[in-house]
Amino acid sequence: MGEIFPPEEVLEYNLWKEPLEDEGIRVFVAVHENEVVGATEYRYYKNWNIAMTDFTIISRPGLGIGHYLAQNRLKDLKNLAREKGKVLSGMFAEIYDPYRVKNHEFGRVEVMNPYVRREVLSHLGYKRLDLNYVHPSWENNGQPVSGLDLCFMPTDGSQEEISASLTADFLSVYYSVLSNKPQEWLDMIEKLKGKDKVALLPL
Repeated sequence: MGEIFPPEEVLEYNLWKEPLEDEGIRVFVAVHENEVVGATEYRYYKNWNIAMTDFTIISRPGLGIGHYLAQNRLKDLKNLAREKGKVLSGMFAEIYDPYRVKNHEFGRVEVMNPYVRREVLSHLGYKRLDLNYVHPSWENNGQPVSGLDLCFMPTDGSQEEISASLTADFLSVYYSVLSNKPQEWLDMIEKLKGKDKVALLPL
């Protein structure tokens, strides 16, 4: 993790202890010739029947790793939902907007151009939520992080909106590990709680 992730993404273990014990967290790797060449980590929230993609890392091009991880991730999530007698509702993801942020370095991994990555995720079915999105810095310093869109990939591709209260509840749980929330994030959550739906727009 120290080689792949930016320093602000690698927190002390005591900060990650409780989240890592969450049975909903799923971590899988792609192995090629006895070498890990890709990884994905995501979470399934059974109470809401949704998922969140935390990250997908591809360290070697030309092997179809992204497709392999995405297809098997979706298959796994559908199976988890099926075990609960449900059909997976969809999956959240935070996606950088390269048109707003020019620095896209992520550790030592530079396999995919960020403009291309965004289009690939659009092809997979992700749609951006119609809100000015910020998230708390993983350095837990109370600073807001912008330049990303909160996106959702609905299982029903015709879905054009998502519950605002579900979004607020999900984000509150997802960022519960960070105690120092910026005011901008708190304001965003309050606005979501005051709405019924949030539109899903083309990515």
